[in-house]
Amino acid sequence: MRSPAKELYYHLLSLADKKTAQTAARFFKPRALSGDTFIGVRIPAMRKLVPEYRSLALKDILSLLPANEHEVRVMAILLLVDRFKSGSASEQRSVYQSYLDHTKYLNNWDFVDLSAYHIVGPYLQERSRRPLYRLAKSQDMWERRIAIVATLAYIREYDYDDALALSELLLVDKEDLIHKPVGWMLREVGNRDMAIAETFLKQHCQIMPRTTLRYAIERFTAEKRRFYMNKGPLSE
Repeated sequence: MRSPAKELYYHLLSLADKKTAQTAARFFKPRALSGDTFIGVRIPAMRKLVPEYRSLALKDILSLLPANEHEVRVMAILLLVDRFKSGSASEQRSVYQSYLDHTKYLNNWDFVDLSAYHIVGPYLQERSRRPLYRLAKSQDMWERRIAIVATLAYIREYDYDDALALSELLLVDKEDLIHKPVGWMLREVGNRDMAIAETFLKQHCQIMPRTTLRYAIERFTAEKRRFYMNKGPLSE
């Protein structure tokens, strides 16, 4: 008899689509970042499975994170997010701690972006946010990405302090996969308070990577985009 985790694993395999898998493999470059294979199951289809497998034990969900198949790992992450959102305080603590204990498996940008601001951000909402700063100083690029993406939970509540502080801390990061989410968070701040975003940009645009700057000003007027790009660094 198959375990609940195995049932989910084989259910996902039954939904595999070769053409979708080929498209995903091209999209998620470089694949070597996580070493995953792709079976071709889209996110909407996986979300529909969440209610069916909501009762999986936390240990069973975590057992899926080391899978070779990218979509199996995504499914585990969607279940962790669902468990956190619907869980009691003690269950949320268990999910949060398990998430941080398994960051070595959160080694692609979509894994982080699907989960950090749904788990880490909300858990620390009314607690000390020092763990974010420890993550931001990690040698692990994905932990640094978790730190900045988690702040989207606060930005959506019009609380920008940690997003800006972590952005400043990560401006000198050498990884493009950090440059992009920093710009994303700055853009989200600007969507809500242009004055705060521009104050930050005027102070830092000359040293921030151009990728970060492009993301941050994406929704500015054409005139303002030209101003900041001309004022910003000449190269990455």
